[in-house]
Amino acid sequence: MFKSLLPLIILPPLLVGCASQGVVDPHGYRAEGQASWYGAKHHGRKTASGERFDQNALTAAHRELPFGTQVRVTNLSNSKSVVVRINDRGPHTRNRLIDLSQQAAKQIDMLRSGVAPVRVEVLE
Repeated sequence: MFKSLLPLIILPPLLVGCASQGVVDPHGYRAEGQASWYGAKHHGRKTASGERFDQNALTAAHRELPFGTQVRVTNLSNSKSVVVRINDRGPHTRNRLIDLSQQAAKQIDMLRSGVAPVRVEVLE
């Protein structure tokens, strides 16, 4: 009897955990939080989408937005913005919303600080 109840005990918590890491509907997505960037250390490595990471491309990592989604990232400290394409999963650091490629971070003037407050908006 216990064996037949085991899936009912284990499965619900697993499903709840998976749901929070799933892909979200990008329609109307808008969020504010901290952005960071990654570059040379990851250059040439495969991203979660399967393509090679190019630190000079305008790409980003996001935990939930679908691969290929175009987003505008605005640095709230200086109002500079850049449009990037989601091609990786991350950031892997807590309290971060998005990881930008080095080139994207350069365009919104956050290379030196490493982290910046941003607004992320999906482009339709």
